[in-house]
Amino acid sequence: MTPEKKTDQAPKPAVAAAESTRKPWIPKTPVEVVLEQITKQEKRVGELQTELDAEKATLTKLLQAKKILE
Repeated sequence: MTPEKKTDQAPKPAVAAAESTRKPWIPKTPVEVVLEQITKQEKRVGELQTELDAEKATLTKLLQAKKILE
């Protein structure tokens, strides 16, 4: 009544193929790392700015509705 263990499992061919096609690791210079961080931060700030602009537009509409209701 105990569960049977499968002992004849084949190795996964996808893992072996992925390991042979990997690119070699190339270390980045500190300048490249900083430039990459700057690019990521600029992208993030741009996304947040777009989101903030949308929120400001919503707030403006709600304030206009509030003036009408008062």
